Amino acid sequence: QGTFTLLRDTRTDGSFLVHHFLSFYLRAGCKVCFVALLQSFSHYSIVAQKLGVNLAAAKERGQLVFLEGLKSCLDLLFGEEEQPEQPSPLQFLSGSAGDLQALFEFVRGSLAAPGDRGQGPVLLVDDLSVLLSLGAAPVAVLDFIHYCRVSVCCQLKGNVVVLVHSNEDSEDEENELVVNSLCHHSDLILWAEGLATGFCKDVHGQIKIIKRLSLRRAAEQDLVQIYQYKIQDRNVTFFAPGLSAAVL
Repeated sequence: QGTFTLLRDTRTDGSFLVHHFLSFYLRAGCKVCFVALLQSFSHYSIVAQKLGVNLAAAKERGQLVFLEGLKSCLDLLFGEEEQPEQPSPLQFLSGSAGDLQALFEFVRGSLAAPGDRGQGPVLLVDDLSVLLSLGAAPVAVLDFIHYCRVSVCCQLKGNVVVLVHSNEDSEDEENELVVNSLCHHSDLILWAEGLATGFCKDVHGQIKIIKRLSLRRAAEQDLVQIYQYKIQDRNVTFFAPGLSAAVL
């Protein structure tokens, strides 16, 4: 509890990590606020069903609070006027405010009540890079994550899990600034990377697990573990580099 986990992907799609954490925390009875900026609710629901979790049922019983970013954007830009007492969490798109305070208030309000078993609440964001694409400033995005960490991790003793896309060769300096800043403040980094050698049907990528021991004890060095993985229909297989089924 009280940890900030950064999911980072480069030259591959790291969304399988998001689906894992979503189903994991819902099974554990945690109250989950899912800020889904990349896909629709039906997409996450279909994948969750394969993993044995019913997102619609979790929403109905109040365990899952789901913000469908795609729908919210369309409603805000092309829909009817919003109600003053119910401002959109993404109201920064309208130009009325340059910060993400409305989104933070939505998160804090969603996680105020405890989960089914009294577990710490969870904030899950997929994916943070979309906020930059929508026009949010890097400082606003970093402020939003900072306040979420204080509220969820420190005050509520919960967890924050955030996915960001990165490309070390990218010219998107704003995105790389956000990614590097988040890496410095993360307790755990799960970095999914595509293979440098290109496509392989038996190995879909490599994941680097970085436990930020130096964040809590200055004298310690970060613990780094590297595995390769293959994504299957209902699960993901991990193995040491060079030990895939194709090699053995």
